[in-house]
Amino acid sequence: MSFKKLVKNLKKAEKPLLAVLIDPDKFNLELIKVANTSKVACFLLGGSEIKKGSLSKTLIAIKKVSKIPVILFPGDEKQLSEKADGLFLPSLLSGRNADYLIEKHIAMAPLIQKMKLKHLPMAYLLVNGNKISTTQKVTKTKPLDPKNLTYILNTCLAAEQLGFKLIYLEAGSGAKSEISGKLIQAVKGAIQVPLIVGGGIDSKEKALNVINAGANLVVVGNALEKDVHLLIVLSDCF
Repeated sequence: MSFKKLVKNLKKAEKPLLAVLIDPDKFNLELIKVANTSKVACFLLGGSEIKKGSLSKTLIAIKKVSKIPVILFPGDEKQLSEKADGLFLPSLLSGRNADYLIEKHIAMAPLIQKMKLKHLPMAYLLVNGNKISTTQKVTKTKPLDPKNLTYILNTCLAAEQLGFKLIYLEAGSGAKSEISGKLIQAVKGAIQVPLIVGGGIDSKEKALNVINAGANLVVVGNALEKDVHLLIVLSDCF
């Protein structure tokens, strides 16, 4: 599936899609092989920070064994590659750290242009998942309180009005609590752009809850780092 077709399918919203989040620091080639025989629409490659892994080497390794599109989900300008199929360009609207609202994007802009990367601007909202996430640590921002529904809805509306083409509700890596169905339904009912949901999805039941609430793209990462074969179980939901 090309980046163009992936985006088209997300916008059509006829059925939910599954994305596997790949952290170069925790890359496992076996997960890619399992994904090849599962209903995975795309890989999201990147992270809040990369300490020991290599994004470019991970991307090449994935491309050698899989035709599933690799979409960049970068934490900074070092996490870009012209070999990727596309880019979801995140702006952390849940926080007030200027680096992750605009400064990182200024650094990435000329590289994205030079690499001719196909991209979509994405509003990234970190929601409290009852665990301090890597995103929270790196960006030095606090997650949104899931009980403050009005504020989250208004943030999503503002994101859409500002021109963001995707909205990502994220509970954080290894979250103890996933995004609630109530919150997903409320956001989905308020916006027109595709809704991405991730964080804390480690069972078929949780995946179905997210799907039934209206997510267009469901992202699973940390749980698959612990058990790659969980992907087979989750794939049955799509």
